[in-house]
Amino acid sequence: MQVPIESVTVPERVRKDLGDLQPLMDSLKRVGQLHPIRLTPTYELISGHRRLTAAGNLGWKTIDAEIVAGLDETRRLEMELEENIYRKDFTPDEVLEGWKRLDALKHPTVSRRIRKAIGRFFGRLAFWKRRARKAEAELAEAKKDEAPAAELPAPAAPEAEPAPGDADESLGV
Repeated sequence: MQVPIESVTVPERVRKDLGDLQPLMDSLKRVGQLHPIRLTPTYELISGHRRLTAAGNLGWKTIDAEIVAGLDETRRLEMELEENIYRKDFTPDEVLEGWKRLDALKHPTVSRRIRKAIGRFFGRLAFWKRRARKAEAELAEAKKDEAPAAELPAPAAPEAEPAPGDADESLGV
């Protein structure tokens, strides 16, 4: 739910130093808010102090929030600690790999563009080949159904009777 930023109260926090908020502000501008802040039903901040402050610094009037009811002070402090202690940052190698993959998606190399173009070409070629084979099969079927009478084999001629005088020769007389 969207909550007016000015209505959120921030109780005493464990974290005193919010650090450099500019990268978070840049992220909020670029991709928006990925995770809601957590508030009590009276809009007291449980977690998300940096997000709240960065959004306010950007001039946002509202922020996405999740209301969590039924928490005592102990449980709210546990949630604040849990959110900040047990998250794991990327290793430098993971960050580098992620940026490389993102760069490759945003700026495909010439060889990648060529592979894609070749793939599209062969895809179209296969389509036209299938279409030509289908047309040939349909044409052959149509020709078979319309075979003219001239192409049918001629009936066999009756056997000729022997000419007069041939019978004597056959008898050897």
